[in-house]
Amino acid sequence: MSVDAPQLFKQPSSSQHVVPTLLPRTAANEQRRRWNYLSVRTKFALTLVLSLAWAVLSYVVAQQWMTELSKLAGSVLAHLMIVGIAILPGFMNAFLVVGLLLDRRPARHQFADHELPGITVLVAAYNEEDSILATLASLEKQDYPAPIEVFVINDGSSDRTMELLRSVRYPWLSVIDLKCNGGKANALNIGLSHATYPLTITLDADSYLYRHALRRLVERFLSDPPNTAAVAGAVLVRNSRENVVTRMQEWDYFHGIAAVKRLQSLFQGTLVAQGAFSLYRTDILRTVGGWPECVGEDIVLTWAILREGHRVGYCEDAITFTNAPTTFHQFVRQRQRWSRGLIEAFKAHGELLFRRRMSTLFIWWNLLFPYMDLVYTLVFIPGLLLACFGIYWLAGPMTLLVLPMAFLVNGLMYLIQSRMFHEQDLKVRRNPMGFLLYTLFYGIVLQPGCVLGYAAELLRLRKRWGTK
Repeated sequence: MSVDAPQLFKQPSSSQHVVPTLLPRTAANEQRRRWNYLSVRTKFALTLVLSLAWAVLSYVVAQQWMTELSKLAGSVLAHLMIVGIAILPGFMNAFLVVGLLLDRRPARHQFADHELPGITVLVAAYNEEDSILATLASLEKQDYPAPIEVFVINDGSSDRTMELLRSVRYPWLSVIDLKCNGGKANALNIGLSHATYPLTITLDADSYLYRHALRRLVERFLSDPPNTAAVAGAVLVRNSRENVVTRMQEWDYFHGIAAVKRLQSLFQGTLVAQGAFSLYRTDILRTVGGWPECVGEDIVLTWAILREGHRVGYCEDAITFTNAPTTFHQFVRQRQRWSRGLIEAFKAHGELLFRRRMSTLFIWWNLLFPYMDLVYTLVFIPGLLLACFGIYWLAGPMTLLVLPMAFLVNGLMYLIQSRMFHEQDLKVRRNPMGFLLYTLFYGIVLQPGCVLGYAAELLRLRKRWGTK
């Protein structure tokens, strides 16, 4: 059968033909305010003012550096290089520090079992014989008390994925067998067409849900402001002990990605509800047309939701563990895909740059990434090599302007994430080698890969899935 005519293996389920229920909402902003309460807009203004002040201070301090570099490259080029190397990264780090310090998100409300709505879980699987059964086992261990239906969409796998799916039986499981590989977006959209519940959750086929993950994700959605249409879960690295590549990525997921999503959620607009583990209102998914056929389907979908005026949140304690790329080649291909997805999002929803919302700052922030990554690749990395020979034109003592905020950001993110881990009975495992490599070499590998991704999308080169 073709992709347009999927074969559905429906296992017995008590959740069939369920009429979508109304969602009980307890908006976070309805809580009784503390005496020292600061509104989100006040926090945003304070964060912006203080981070701009840091950027201005950095610019003043860097004048001598700019003057010396201008003699070699001209004033305009010197400004472009130093702003990209030091001023903008310093501003962004300062914004992260102040924003995270001011983050006092309302508590996730506890809901009675009967108040929780039914959910649909979509799992797109392509050649996932090594992980699909473990993913289903993690779903079976969840304590979600309301009706649940899980659609695994086998997207034309050429390995034993379909054979393994036939070997298990769960009352909530349905398997849709697509005979031809049509891509992740197509698989998810076919699954969405079968969804019968008001909330839809996506889960990667190589991800393993930590305990209570589904319930916490739904409760965060129900606790957030009523205009919330999606909530991203927390994704951590499952195979972090495999080699130095996965050890580095453990710190990126644990530190950088989690902190940025938390901050974006505070200011009403997480920019990526990642396909690995996120929740969406089913009706909103259908309104925006589901997942678009592109490389970065999750970021383009998220921006489509933001474009409709909805909020996208983040739940830091709804956790799934996923397998990260195990080689530098796979890692670079993954980040190239993410970078292409960013350009796709701007092509489809560039008008978000001009919306009067707090989250618009992050859209502009993302617009600066190609420029910053290009400067880092063409200026800072060569500058580091020159500095090794005593030539400090591009990277030298003044580059240390970035370090104070970088240290603050990493220290603050570690404290926040460690506290969350402790609350979930998780332990932050010792990984000093991974942290050292992440600190010293991550950007040297990451930024050039991102530049290649931007160029590939702008030049309309052939698109490949590569790795998730």
